[in-house]
Amino acid sequence: MTARAARALRRLAADARGAALVEFAIIIPVVAMLLLGSIEFGLNVYMRAVLEGAMQQAGRNSSLQTAQASQTAIDTFVRDRVQAILPNATVTFVRENYQAFQTVGRPEDFTDTNGNGVRDTTECFQDANGNNTWDADGGRSGIGGANDVVEYTATVSYASIIPGGSAIGLSPTTSIKATTMLRNQPFASQPGWSTTRVCP
Repeated sequence: MTARAARALRRLAADARGAALVEFAIIIPVVAMLLLGSIEFGLNVYMRAVLEGAMQQAGRNSSLQTAQASQTAIDTFVRDRVQAILPNATVTFVRENYQAFQTVGRPEDFTDTNGNGVRDTTECFQDANGNNTWDADGGRSGIGGANDVVEYTATVSYASIIPGGSAIGLSPTTSIKATTMLRNQPFASQPGWSTTRVCP
């Protein structure tokens, strides 16, 4: 290598012009991801607060006798509150009713013949919800009747605002769930919850 070429290489190595541009190009994706992540987190917290507030009011309305004919209007009330913030969000609802609070989420009783603690397909069970099938949750679908306990759940799903988040393991959609538990008012006699023994 000639002395002239060596001097040129030394000048090039000492030249700092354009370094800030390279550093900026390296840092900006990280800063942008942190900024968008903070916005997404704030949106998630705010949306959860709005959803839970709407569900509290909807739960109160659901316990009235008029709710028997106005479930769609109650769902629309919650959906409108959510979509006022995120118009493209999807909101789904599930209602399960139970005879009492202590039966919420409990499996139907069964005869554990082999003592393994698991209900096998050959074992008899108490069909509490009348569908002739053993269920890990013995509730009935829908709003129920007078004095029934209702578990009312809304799930909101919306697209993440972080572009390309799936490339770093983030879900492309965010889901938020809110549940309220209520007992229907005693506007009539409580419907029957007869239990039938079923043996396969």
